[in-house]
Amino acid sequence: MRTTRGTRLARTALAALTLVLAAAGCGGTPDAPAAGKNAPTSAPDRVEPLAGTPEPRLPVTVRSADGTRVTVSSADRIVPLTGSLNEIVFTLGLGGRVVARDITATFEQAKDLPVVTRAHDVSAESVLSLKPTLVLADTSTGPAEAVDQIRDAGIPLVVVEPARSLTDVGTRIDAVAAALGVKPAGDELKSRTRSRIAAVQKDVPKPDKGRQPRVAFLYLRGTASVYLLGGSESGAPSLLEAAGAVDAGKESGLTQDFTAITSEALAKAAPDAILVMSKGLASVNGMDGLLKIPGVAQTPAGMDRRVVTIDDGVLLSYGPRTDQVLKSLVTQLYGDRGEGTA
Repeated sequence: MRTTRGTRLARTALAALTLVLAAAGCGGTPDAPAAGKNAPTSAPDRVEPLAGTPEPRLPVTVRSADGTRVTVSSADRIVPLTGSLNEIVFTLGLGGRVVARDITATFEQAKDLPVVTRAHDVSAESVLSLKPTLVLADTSTGPAEAVDQIRDAGIPLVVVEPARSLTDVGTRIDAVAAALGVKPAGDELKSRTRSRIAAVQKDVPKPDKGRQPRVAFLYLRGTASVYLLGGSESGAPSLLEAAGAVDAGKESGLTQDFTAITSEALAKAAPDAILVMSKGLASVNGMDGLLKIPGVAQTPAGMDRRVVTIDDGVLLSYGPRTDQVLKSLVTQLYGDRGEGTA
């Protein structure tokens, strides 16, 4: 099973352990757009299910993203192996059928479900012990041996392509709804999500003086001394562009998903604001710790302490709550100018 952003990020983080220390500083621009320093830092950690509970029309046969054709005969006991897939199942109205969660499914309705992953690896034994009738995974789910073990036990396992941008939201919802036999609910959720995202984008403020804010996405895990700068494949560019911003890492020429932070890379990116996950910021002891990472304090964002934080579980999920993520991003990035979207 090929790897995607989630798996690559973990591996890139490990590879970056010896690369993160650098020195020197950089200058900034005096007229950088303001970010909302006191805006709400996260979307509510709950999902909003559709009204009513759809009844799956099964059996169905669907094509898994790994090329396998899978027949689903029952959706009575569902195990989604990523947080974003769990979110879609719950929002479709089938949360009562979910019997486990991945560690990244942090929203309130799923918090009491047993966890069937260790770090980012699936425990096949834990999954099988719950006697699932359907397992949902994406192409980053691993290890491959665990996925094979689940399939070898005769459990229908459907692999869904991961989401990398806003354009993938509807495709993911379609794939999950098809596997569950609830296509009408999928159509309704896709329409609702699309309209809510469009409503937020409609109220994105115009660029100040015609200049879009430059935002750098930093992946931080201070406890492991991992400090990474997002590039064109990080998953963040689409979200930032929808908010009327420029992904500073992508714009500076970083073509990979993530690269180790250096003073030189940050100087070239020259972000007006920094986007981080909430737990990532906490792992470096907040704003003061962030400014101690080499090069951060010398950026326009660092000098003005302009940081946007979004909860880890939703930032790059590109699912039914993406409108909330975008709304929070816009509100924090533009301050009073973005309050119309809050």
